[in-house]
Amino acid sequence: MSSLVTAVLAVVIAATATIVVDEILHKVVRRVGRRSPLAADLARKVRRPFLVTTVLVAVQQAIRVFAGDFSFRAGVLHTLVLLCIASSAWLVAAILLVCEDVALAKWRTDVPDNRKRRRIKTQVVMLRRVTVAAIVVLAVGVMLMTFPGIRALGASLLASAGLLSVVAALAAQSTLGNVFAGIQLAFSDAIRVDDVVVVEQEWGRIQEITLTVVVVQIWDDRRLILPTSYFTTKPFQNWTRTGSAVLGTAEVDVDWSTPIEPLRAELQKVCEGSDLWDGRVCVLQVTEATGGMVRLRALVSANDAGALWDLRCLVRERLVGWIWENQRDALPRMRAELRQVEPASPTRRGTARVYNAGLDATSEQARVFSGGDDGDTRGIAFGGPDPVAVSRS
Repeated sequence: MSSLVTAVLAVVIAATATIVVDEILHKVVRRVGRRSPLAADLARKVRRPFLVTTVLVAVQQAIRVFAGDFSFRAGVLHTLVLLCIASSAWLVAAILLVCEDVALAKWRTDVPDNRKRRRIKTQVVMLRRVTVAAIVVLAVGVMLMTFPGIRALGASLLASAGLLSVVAALAAQSTLGNVFAGIQLAFSDAIRVDDVVVVEQEWGRIQEITLTVVVVQIWDDRRLILPTSYFTTKPFQNWTRTGSAVLGTAEVDVDWSTPIEPLRAELQKVCEGSDLWDGRVCVLQVTEATGGMVRLRALVSANDAGALWDLRCLVRERLVGWIWENQRDALPRMRAELRQVEPASPTRRGTARVYNAGLDATSEQARVFSGGDDGDTRGIAFGGPDPVAVSRS
């Protein structure tokens, strides 16, 4: 029997035996998965990479052991080595993804007070991206090192690694900065997935964090794409940094003659009658009394930013409607005083001259840098050098 026929038989027998064993193991894991979510996830996501890896390893070993020499033996074995490396990387990545999915399932974010859960979810998602990228890079590197020519090239490149590292760092400075910023965001807890933030004067929710960009879902369903380095170099508002409950204001301008206590009672009534209010803060204060109007600020609280927005609009609407129905005199008014100006008479002109003379006599009392010894001394100190003295010198 020729070596080629022996190799084919060895490959068929090894592949068939491996597939049978893998099928038995898969059924056992599925049965265990009825009681264990981890086993069920393994049976569902690891089956294909495990089957491919074991079949390739079995075929490679069968050819090495049972097949004799044939014309393209070295090429076949090298190809099988490359496929085994790739399938092994696929298997390791699948196992790590299963472990990360179990962690995400344990720390679900669709529950109240989920700040810690959102932080863990952000870190797990970032770790998933980093691990997958690292596995792919390592697998490609190992596959390239199986070629003798590339192995020699790698040894020569190591000799000039200092220059290459400098060139690579300069060329990829922006990209590497974003990558390190993404890792920093994952573990610094500055932002998390589902955090409510105000960025670039836009109010939205952190939808996705990658190694290079952060996706912010604006309240009107737009998407704001920012580099991860933005959140490590520029200030922004995080409304859910320590908790989801937030405070907000609704302002109304009224007339000076407005009684405040009835409005305060109406605000309390509005808050108590709405399911948007969390029962913490409901305060009405006068914050300004300028420009002929009084500004009232209603400070209210809610469990999250979305409920707070609706509550602020509701409070503003109810206060405006109550003022219109019950206190129309409280609406802002513009006051003006109208009087007729008479022409100046000779007697008034004389009186004005006497008045101006009195001002001239007392004007020294209204001066800071002149008039009196103290004022003259201060004027010399702050007036600079004497121009006459400077010209003489």
